[in-house]
Amino acid sequence: MKTKLTLALLMIVLVALVTDVSITLDAAESNYRMAGTQTADRIPADIDMESLARLPQVQRSELDAVGRNAYDTFVSPGTGYETGPRGPIGMWMHSPVLAEALFDVRQRVRYGTVKDQRLTELIIIATAREINNQYEYSAHEPLARTAGLEEAIIDVVKFRKDLGSLPSIAGFGAAERTLVQFIRELVSEEKVRSETFATAIELFGNEGVVDITGLVGYYSFVAMTLKAFDVQRPLGSELLLPILNDQ
Repeated sequence: MKTKLTLALLMIVLVALVTDVSITLDAAESNYRMAGTQTADRIPADIDMESLARLPQVQRSELDAVGRNAYDTFVSPGTGYETGPRGPIGMWMHSPVLAEALFDVRQRVRYGTVKDQRLTELIIIATAREINNQYEYSAHEPLARTAGLEEAIIDVVKFRKDLGSLPSIAGFGAAERTLVQFIRELVSEEKVRSETFATAIELFGNEGVVDITGLVGYYSFVAMTLKAFDVQRPLGSELLLPILNDQ
């Protein structure tokens, strides 16, 4: 009888613990709602339906030699724009010199540093979350998953969960936690706290922190481009960035 009573009590305790974790996670996510999919009625009247933005699509044949060189810099194998410029790149092509200058920055901060793509995509989606940019986040959440970023870590970013009250999450070590905290402070606070900065330097070094800041800065400019020209996600695509319930 005592054995059965002890087991019953243990089961009650375990259920209570699991329930507490579940309630905590559900509460964190209940402040948000998902945006659904992109539909025609969401697209404003001033959007060009070819470019899905406020400015028309740039045609290579209409560009001068400088413009064609910038166009070909992006529209080349391995860039992700083999079929033509789209999204923010499509808008930058209206200023080809700027577009070409940004290409080297993109290649450096996204592909040319020692951190792997898993951490790179974590930085990108964390930036998009803080800036609250639907296009940028929806484009990169699948890339983060493909790069190996764990679903639970994506949810930490996606639902902006409190880092101080998280349960143990596989793969969410000092590097991942510091990156999320650093980006939250860098984008959304008046300054990066001394403690956060010191930890980032310890983990990533001087050059690494400069490159991380550069990656955040680059995708901040991408987000400003998307916002200025109201660049839209393609029809039928899933809008992955949750929206606060009071918005």
